[in-house]
Amino acid sequence: MDDDLLAWLLDGDPAVRWRVLRDFTGAGEEEVARERERIAAEGWGARLLAEQRADGGWGEGDYSPKWTSTTYTMLHLLWLGLPARHAAVLRGCARLWEWQTRWRTPETCIAGMLIRLTSAFRYNAERLDGLVGHLIGEQLDDGGWNCKSRGDKSMHSSFHTSIQALEALDAYRRAGGTVEADAAIGRGHEFFLRHRLYQSHRTGAVAIPASTKFPVFPEWHFDVLRGLEHFAHTEAPRDDRLGDAIGLVRRAQRRDRRWSTYTGYAGKQFFRLEEPGPSRLNTVRALHVLQWWEAS
Repeated sequence: MDDDLLAWLLDGDPAVRWRVLRDFTGAGEEEVARERERIAAEGWGARLLAEQRADGGWGEGDYSPKWTSTTYTMLHLLWLGLPARHAAVLRGCARLWEWQTRWRTPETCIAGMLIRLTSAFRYNAERLDGLVGHLIGEQLDDGGWNCKSRGDKSMHSSFHTSIQALEALDAYRRAGGTVEADAAIGRGHEFFLRHRLYQSHRTGAVAIPASTKFPVFPEWHFDVLRGLEHFAHTEAPRDDRLGDAIGLVRRAQRRDRRWSTYTGYAGKQFFRLEEPGPSRLNTVRALHVLQWWEAS
């Protein structure tokens, strides 16, 4: 990384700077942790935390309306890098688990989000293992997940549901969860690899046209950068079947060596993170993925 690009990235929000320090400057763990703590005190993270209601929730509901609900605001804070055990997200997790008691049958996508938030933010939920067991039990014959399967194991999996399930199980595993998740994660990885991450297994065409663009908050949607980030985060071995996806990310790089912002999904947001043009957050995300690919 050249000095101009590094300086531009370090001039951004704490949600960008802590990643740059961790991945590209050789900073020590204490320096990275100090910068990460600043997410709660200034910038985007602080603005989202300031929107929390007295009852621990955000917006007008627990899951909807999107994208200002409690569930999605906490996902936004997770994507920004807010450290675990922050008091605000622990209160948010408590609220979501109280909401979960009113579910008849856990919807697979929402269950995955709750598992991921609970695990990543290190909230102690007594029913977490049971929900993880349910999610693993929903895995389909092809190795992925689909929230519309309703017990039909032969249904083709959804890229959207599958990436959320994999992110959830990885977060649970990293948090020291006791339900065995390695085999399910391995089968989920193979599902994506058979599709070269984002392609139809029948025609080789892009399965979801919108997946070739990368909004910084992917919400419940799969996209190529989100998928590659998962493989990088799990430190999966390099597999040439991801080569097309890596090439797509490389081709998205601008002439100024940065990556652009992408229009977010339709719906109200509390505020816009970045103006149209080069994106610090997408740039550091893409560079992290490429660094993993080259190193592995």
